[in-house]
Amino acid sequence: MKYETVIGLEIHAELCTRTKIFCDCTTQFGGEENTHCCPICTGLPGVLPVLNEKVVEYAVKAGLATNCEIAEFSKLDRKNYFYPDLPKAYQISQFDLPLCKGGYITIEGEKGSKNIGITRIHIEEDAGKLLHDTDDGSTLVDYNRCGVPLIEIVSEPDIRSAEEARAYAEKIKSILEYVGVSDCKMQEGSLRFDVNLSVRPEGSTQLGTRTEMKNLNSFKSLVNAIENERKRQVRVLESGGEVVQETRKWDDAKGKNTSLRSKEEAHDYRYFPEPDLVPVVLERNYVERLRSELPELPHVKKERYVKELGLPGYDAGVITASLTLALFFEECNKNYHGDAKTVSNWVMGELMRIMNDRGLEAEEIPFPAGYLAELLGLIDKGTISGSAAKKVFEEMFDSREKPETIVERLGLVQINDEEALKEIIQGILDKNPASVEDYKGGKTKAFGFLVGQTMRETKGKANPQLVNAILKELLDA
Repeated sequence: MKYETVIGLEIHAELCTRTKIFCDCTTQFGGEENTHCCPICTGLPGVLPVLNEKVVEYAVKAGLATNCEIAEFSKLDRKNYFYPDLPKAYQISQFDLPLCKGGYITIEGEKGSKNIGITRIHIEEDAGKLLHDTDDGSTLVDYNRCGVPLIEIVSEPDIRSAEEARAYAEKIKSILEYVGVSDCKMQEGSLRFDVNLSVRPEGSTQLGTRTEMKNLNSFKSLVNAIENERKRQVRVLESGGEVVQETRKWDDAKGKNTSLRSKEEAHDYRYFPEPDLVPVVLERNYVERLRSELPELPHVKKERYVKELGLPGYDAGVITASLTLALFFEECNKNYHGDAKTVSNWVMGELMRIMNDRGLEAEEIPFPAGYLAELLGLIDKGTISGSAAKKVFEEMFDSREKPETIVERLGLVQINDEEALKEIIQGILDKNPASVEDYKGGKTKAFGFLVGQTMRETKGKANPQLVNAILKELLDA
């Protein structure tokens, strides 16, 4: 039997406000354990929370950017559960009246464009963090993260594969970065994914029993966890068993998927309206003002690159997926006097190759975009060859020097002196009479050999186009 996978994602994104959601403690990542917290975010008796207005603004902007309807009236609720990283034994979240609902985003998949529905986006506070890797085997808790503001973006169960899930998650990350509401640093826990997954026989309209996998913090682990759980559920069904509704844990390092606990339902959390906070009431002109402040979003920027700059859709899609990379490209293109496709080729080729090899993010490119524009200008002027330019580009990652400085230091200036090259090439021909005869006899490989000998003689500094022209002129003469 063939099975269809049904996936819904819950994406938690930490908002990049300066202070926490209900107090004025810093949201700065790191710091000594339990130093970024106060009686309010640790829930000591008698304290009162005060809602951070910036949290509402950022959540509304995220909703507008994902085509959501913004609620004029919403409220905050208590979600009760008992874990050691939640000192109050409840989380302030939103239940039945979220800030944003009914949105969608469009992804590009193997079968073309597809809309993924967004059920809701709501605001809530983050929990603390448990530290298990202690020398004596005990577990410690750090409350610094308690009260850091989150938005939870809940999708409809419209996703049908791990690759669609990845495309959706990448698009959400890109949108949040463009709008400027989250830094989305997955290595710091700013963006985390919960996967709700079930399988059903192909053609069936009835949903299967779902499981949940929580706190996946990379696209790689998201894909691996989905593929592993899909196979596990199919094996259970084909062996005659039943899938149990539960929360499971994915260990990406070990490639293991294990049961964690039975899955909670809404009634298990005993939601009720937060008595210490008033409802959130938004005026329509406030929402429209925030809409007018939205920047150019990734899909709009991609279309502009295609129409105005003539880039292929694939190139435009890759570059605009990262706001930092898109800004780097635009700055380089503004300073370069050639065509945008040349810049795109270097960004898509050499830049992304080195970044991947060194495990760098776009934010970690160690030199300004103007340096790449300057390097491309040196190629166009004939100062250096294309192969020499690749050496200079890689050296820029290490030394962070300007291209001209590196070219001079490494002695990579291209030989463009026609008379000097004629003399060198004539000497090559004199030393290789057999190859000259082979060329005259129609053996084209001989020409390539003579070009190679010239480049070897000049230590790769000769202008290749000039070498080809002079060599052909001398041979034909």
